[in-house]
Amino acid sequence: MTAQTGTGPTAHDQGVARLLESYRAIPPEGTVRLAKKTSNLFRRRERNPYPGLDTSGLSGVISVDPVARTADVAGMCTYEDLVDATLPHGLAPLVVPQLKTITLGGAVTGLGIESTSFRNGLPHESVLEIDILTGSGEIITATPTNEYADLFYGFPNSYGTLGYSVRLWIELEPVKPFVELRHVRFTDLRTLMSTMTRIVDEKTYDGVPVDYLDGVVFTADESYLVLGRQTDDETVPLSDYTGKHIYYRSIQHAPSSTPKTDRLTIHDYLWRWDTDWFWCSRAFGTQNPTVRRFWPRRWLRSSFYWKLIALDHRYNIGDRLNARKGLPPSERVVQDIEVPIEKTVDFVEWFLANVPIEPLWLCPLRLRDPAPGTPADAARPWPLYPLEPHRTYVNVGFWSAVPVTPGEPGYTNRLIEKQVAALDGHKSLYSESFYSPEEFAALYGDEQYRKLKSTYDPKSRLLDLYSKAVKSQ
Repeated sequence: MTAQTGTGPTAHDQGVARLLESYRAIPPEGTVRLAKKTSNLFRRRERNPYPGLDTSGLSGVISVDPVARTADVAGMCTYEDLVDATLPHGLAPLVVPQLKTITLGGAVTGLGIESTSFRNGLPHESVLEIDILTGSGEIITATPTNEYADLFYGFPNSYGTLGYSVRLWIELEPVKPFVELRHVRFTDLRTLMSTMTRIVDEKTYDGVPVDYLDGVVFTADESYLVLGRQTDDETVPLSDYTGKHIYYRSIQHAPSSTPKTDRLTIHDYLWRWDTDWFWCSRAFGTQNPTVRRFWPRRWLRSSFYWKLIALDHRYNIGDRLNARKGLPPSERVVQDIEVPIEKTVDFVEWFLANVPIEPLWLCPLRLRDPAPGTPADAARPWPLYPLEPHRTYVNVGFWSAVPVTPGEPGYTNRLIEKQVAALDGHKSLYSESFYSPEEFAALYGDEQYRKLKSTYDPKSRLLDLYSKAVKSQ
């Protein structure tokens, strides 16, 4: 294995020791939480009067094995740091979520997705082994086959309510230096979705391999699939969307029988959405050419926009500005949902007719095929986010705000939740949720969750999932 400078096993062991020491410092009646300065969650949280867990020593890449194509990674390592460690070996994680500061542990205990998910599933499916600090204060190593296999499979979508990842051993895949893109325009959503279905099944389009697949809906009659193909051809000029040029705007083009093409380095492709946080940077004015010209390049990244969002949450800046203009306060509608691919057009058409938000992001996914010899009763192994094997789903992402409906808190979010459930879908729990306890239990594996909770957090040192995801405690 190749250890990364300054983050070898000794440093990791010291970080684990500090983590355990901080756990023991929390009084028995105190709720155990992480002491994090940053977050990619959009839920408000009650302030914790007790000190948090010290994860400062758990942010590095422990080692990369380029021969076995694996990496040993501390739980709080960001994907930005992980990619920086693996790309020099011509390797990348099987799924790299879109934002640089998402941590590997966060993408596993929550959920992550990206344009490789149609062939590689979700981030937790490439985990081979995971060390978890449980609610009872012990660190256990869970694998798909050892005595902690129930926690291994139950950990995804538990959001830190069953424990926190300390170390993860993951698979990597080979990547080439560049990604060639084709932006295929559609004027009809059903044609787009039938094309997406064929690409997911065949991994090709017009006879050319497709390694990366996602899409954007601007309007009902303007949508795109973005098809990425790895290449090592150095002769074609490259685009750069880390400065004045905006990636999502580069996708659009006039109707034509020939898709628009583009090329990026693999590094820039993986982070193509981070510079403008998809299209959310427009809320801060940074897509105005005059503003962008003077906006420091180091601030063109999602982590800085997050700081602005945190200030807005704290001081209600947006609502105050709306009030000065005579406008109502806003309801945040920041969500990612998954519905089966055959029902995606129904959802998108409903959304465009009822929610004044655009664009929408589309990202297909399928669970990875079970390994040979997997028992039949383990064919659907992720109980807290139960997707069916061999079935294609589409993640639809939308991140903005709408005017509040007086007297009905969360009105638009509740409408969306009902529509998603009616279409046999789920929503990610990183943002605000409004489910009743009964609805939540039916969607997110309540019976299995309760068994895991009683086993690995018997004294309820950690919040339970409903309290954390819906009550926002």
